[in-house]
Amino acid sequence: MGRSRPSGSRTGLANARREAIRAVAKCHGAGIRAKMITGDHVLTARAFAAQIGLESSVEVITMSGRELETAQRASVFARVALEQNLRLVRALQAGGNVVAMIGDGVNDAPALKQVDMGVAMDITGTNVTKEAADMALTDDNFATIEAAVEEGRAVFDNLTKFIVWILPINAGLALILLAAIITGVALPLLPTRLLWINMVTAVLLGLTLVFETKKSDLMQRRSRSTKTSADLSGTINP
Repeated sequence: MGRSRPSGSRTGLANARREAIRAVAKCHGAGIRAKMITGDHVLTARAFAAQIGLESSVEVITMSGRELETAQRASVFARVALEQNLRLVRALQAGGNVVAMIGDGVNDAPALKQVDMGVAMDITGTNVTKEAADMALTDDNFATIEAAVEEGRAVFDNLTKFIVWILPINAGLALILLAAIITGVALPLLPTRLLWINMVTAVLLGLTLVFETKKSDLMQRRSRSTKTSADLSGTINP
C-alpha cells in the first residue's frame, strides 16, 4: 500500500511505470493486495491506477464509518486526508490483514507508525517519514519491494529444507545415545565424535541447502498466514 507521487521526468515516469506494472502483477499473483492511497483527484487516481494494473474502481474516502468495508473492497483511494489515511490502515488491520505501507511525506508518518511494516522512500522521503518507518527504500522503486519479497520467500524455503533435513539426523543420534543409556551399554559415540558429525553435516552438507537457487514459482504461491507452520515434507500448511 502506498501513496502516489508524480515524477518530474516523462522518461523516468515511463521507466518506473514499466517496472511497477510487472511488480504489481507479480504481487497479485503472490497473493499480495496492492492498494494506492492518494490525495489527488479521482480521475487522476483512476488513470494512474489503470496504467500500473490496479483495479479501476476508485473509492473517494469520506468519514462515514464505512472504513472497514471500504478498505477491504477497493484498491485505489482518492482524496484521502491525514486522519482518513490512518483510519484506513486501522480498518485493514482490523480485518486480519498484515499491512505494509510506503510513504514519503510528513502526512504519512502516523500511518507508517501504525502499520506492521512501514517503508519510507529514502530519496524523496522526509526525515520525519524515515524516522517513523521501519525501513527505508533506497532507490524509491516499488519493484525493489517485490524482489525483496521473492528473496525472502526463497530464504524461508531454504531454511525449511535445512531444518527438515537436519532434524532426522540429530534425532537419530539422540536415539542411539538414549538406547545406550537405557540398556546400560557403553556409549557408541563420544561427545567429540558427535560434535564432529554435527559440524560436518551442518556446515559442509547443510549449507548447500541454505544457498540453493530459488524456485521459479515463488511469486505464484499464495501468501502465508502468520499462523502457518512447516511440516516434515517441507511444505507450508495453514
